[in-house]
Amino acid sequence: MDVSTRKLRYFVAVADELNFSRAAARLFVAQQAVSKQIRELEDDVGAQLLTRTTRSVGLTPAGVVFLSTAREALATIDAGVDAARRVAQGDVGILRLGFLVGGAMELMEPIVTAFGATNPGIHIQLREFGFDDPSAGLADGSSDVAILRPPLSAADIELEPLFVEPLVVGMAASHRLAQRESVSVRELLAEPLVVARTPDELWRRMWTLEDYRGGTRAPVVALTSSHTEELALVASGVGATVTVAAASRYTPQFGVRYIPIDDVAGSVVAIGWAKSKRTPLVERFVKTVFEVRDRETDLVAAIEHPFEDRQNKRARS
Repeated sequence: MDVSTRKLRYFVAVADELNFSRAAARLFVAQQAVSKQIRELEDDVGAQLLTRTTRSVGLTPAGVVFLSTAREALATIDAGVDAARRVAQGDVGILRLGFLVGGAMELMEPIVTAFGATNPGIHIQLREFGFDDPSAGLADGSSDVAILRPPLSAADIELEPLFVEPLVVGMAASHRLAQRESVSVRELLAEPLVVARTPDELWRRMWTLEDYRGGTRAPVVALTSSHTEELALVASGVGATVTVAAASRYTPQFGVRYIPIDDVAGSVVAIGWAKSKRTPLVERFVKTVFEVRDRETDLVAAIEHPFEDRQNKRARS
């Protein structure tokens, strides 16, 4: 038996109004259409649901029982349709937010808080990705949106830059350059490097300063699987590592000193998503990210210019 929702709605309208004419007006259809649907419904059910006379309409005992079930069925279907639409429109559901080690740093908390305040039906699933996936889950579809650091080799990823963070070199405290206030990229070209293991060659080139080497390969002496492993090797003097200024705040390591690199382009932090999956939910999150970025000017300034106080003091001395 296949009972359509139309028949159920017509039956409920007649049961509420106890009048075919009023039910038809409520449904914006002809009275004959209502009568036809009710007859077909009774045939489908195999029982008379309504009593009809020239003066009145009433529910049979079977009709009373069926009315309750019909209301519940319609309510369930309407709720399901509404829920599906809300998910499709990004009003409810889950947003999978990937971020690379370091992420948006100080901006992560205000971003998540601001988005949650305006999107209470969305649960954000945060997941940190290591250097083995610089796309932070976008390449394999495990993230809907991600905060990461280009450049990336992965196709079908759209990026919008948020800010640029200075690069530093991490060196053993005993290294000959470790007490310098800053170093030039030329001074680092011969330094043995400890580098994160990654399948993305384009991403790796940034951290080995390939663009400044004139075609010469970087002297990589160790590949690591984690930032902790990387710092342990640097502290023991195996080699230096190129990283971002935030590392000195979030991953201080005994025996490692972070020194600003003067003449090298910084690391762009960007919000990214798959071009083929730019949903209304993703668009709203991206909009929130930029609103927070533009509002939190002091935080952004501290990220982009972390050594400004040190440079000012040096200039005054």
